[in-house]
Amino acid sequence: MPIPHKITIFALSFRMKKILAILIITLLTISLPQLLSCKKNQDAKGLISLTQEVPAGFPQPLYKFEDNPLTEEGFELGRRLFYDGRLSADTQHACASCHQQVAAFGTFAHDRSHGVHDSHTLRNAPSLFNLAWSPVLHWDGAYKSLLEEAYQPITGHLEMGENFETVIGRLQADPDYRERFKKVFKYPFIRPEFISKALAQFTGTMVSANSRFDQYKKGSLSLNNQELSGYQIYKDKCASCHPEPLFTDFSLRNNGLPIDNVLKDYGRMLVTGDKNDSLKFKVPSLRNLVFSANYMHDGRFITLGQTMNQYRTNVQAGPTLDPLLTGGVSLTNSQNIDLIEFLRTLTDSGFIRNPRFSNPF
Repeated sequence: MPIPHKITIFALSFRMKKILAILIITLLTISLPQLLSCKKNQDAKGLISLTQEVPAGFPQPLYKFEDNPLTEEGFELGRRLFYDGRLSADTQHACASCHQQVAAFGTFAHDRSHGVHDSHTLRNAPSLFNLAWSPVLHWDGAYKSLLEEAYQPITGHLEMGENFETVIGRLQADPDYRERFKKVFKYPFIRPEFISKALAQFTGTMVSANSRFDQYKKGSLSLNNQELSGYQIYKDKCASCHPEPLFTDFSLRNNGLPIDNVLKDYGRMLVTGDKNDSLKFKVPSLRNLVFSANYMHDGRFITLGQTMNQYRTNVQAGPTLDPLLTGGVSLTNSQNIDLIEFLRTLTDSGFIRNPRFSNPF
């Protein structure tokens, strides 16, 4: 009798081992792809790599972060810098002081932006979104890359009014910043180009492409008859300078706006010194216009109605006026109303509420 008993125990033991082996193989089969997936999301430096967002229907962006690998840690570092007043001379004026999320990262309800020491800047802060598609930056096209652009506001005496040596001293004294910079850039000290790269990772990934119009193009909702009428008017009257899907061609043009005799802002000519560039400013996107008032480079118009009236009746002739605007834009009152209703469909409410772009402090 003892022998059969041992045989039974051996058989049960063998069966249990077999079941256990099957369980182990099954668990490995389930978890191994997950483990590999986690590793695939990490770059060679052990950081969480990010894929640049390119919305459906958008062209490929011009800036692809090839010289500035996009990572979650780099993005988060840039977000903190964007909202940190320590980048300014009075430690009170962060990038976000002029580029407010509620205004699609422009200046909310102001003509021109305010800088350090109660200064008033020359221009209305442009909205920040879809920057990776832009070949030039700033109203006068002075900068050609996000990396280059980040330097000017920090050192501009009417904006943040600081120098990088002082900024780096403040950031280097903060253990959290020291650790973040070291982790992202694998270097023991903070350098100016690291600040620029981190800011570019944040601002360069601000993508706005989920307005009612975008949903209409995807077939997920309908526009009403007035909005559709305005869409047709836009295609006839506005699309030459503001083509879909970005609603700007990023060119610099004289749109017939009379010069402010106090500011004497001649736009692109201040950069090039070429009189042929007089009064030429970058064509802004029509997206998020509801949020981004005031309008024009100096914020002289408060409402869309005022802005449209400029194009209808007040275009000023001149040697550099864009030929497309000769004689202004002919619109009936009804067409004007319909066009404004269409422009409202370009509003991306989710963009200004997206917590990913909000103040992290």
